[in-house]
Amino acid sequence: MLEVDDIHVAYGQVKVLFGTSLKAQSGEILCLLGRNGAGKTTIMKSIMGLLPLSAGTVKLDGKVISEMPAHEIPKERIGYVPQGRRLFPELTVSENIEIGLMTCQEQNDTREWVLDIFPRLRERLDQQASTLSGGEQQMLATARALCLRPRVLLLDEPTEGLQPSMIEQIRQVVVRMKSEGVAVIMVEQRVDAVLSIADKVTFIEHGNDLESVTADYLREHPELLKKHLGV
Repeated sequence: MLEVDDIHVAYGQVKVLFGTSLKAQSGEILCLLGRNGAGKTTIMKSIMGLLPLSAGTVKLDGKVISEMPAHEIPKERIGYVPQGRRLFPELTVSENIEIGLMTCQEQNDTREWVLDIFPRLRERLDQQASTLSGGEQQMLATARALCLRPRVLLLDEPTEGLQPSMIEQIRQVVVRMKSEGVAVIMVEQRVDAVLSIADKVTFIEHGNDLESVTADYLREHPELLKKHLGV
């Protein structure tokens, strides 16, 4: 289980998170919903150690990871697909995957597992990452995160700017990771995509977690979307 407990985060002198808490269980999809600027991406960066906490803790299966340097956190098998993908654009598909494998010293069996999940990438192993389509780049960013054989997978706006067929492929991968016992935390603006696969939803506003509900409850009470998101 990944547990974010009462974390406070600031960019310089500007506080962004004000005691945010959430939990993601193994084999569960938790979606973070909130307006732009609510602090969703900041939560993801804070989990990965890319932003220091001024208070609170992040724990993985009871182990405090928020005191670890950022480069050590992926070695705890926390995969992160940031908004904007952040690939190595000048490297090939194969080389981007190899970098992912190096993090936890994974071998060829993991490489084959990832390429079986994303067969299109197998066809483009020698292609430079910058020349891939937007959907293929999202596949590669996700594949690189899966090279850790993650216990936790963080996805920040994974369907942003993608055509429907690509969105469905990413959605299927997320559901597969859940079935394999991975705890998934996903930031997503597409409410329809969230409700179709999420187990729980946490609403974020002004750096606070306002309310956590099951996806079933949210489907039965759509007025919560208007209350928290204005939609």
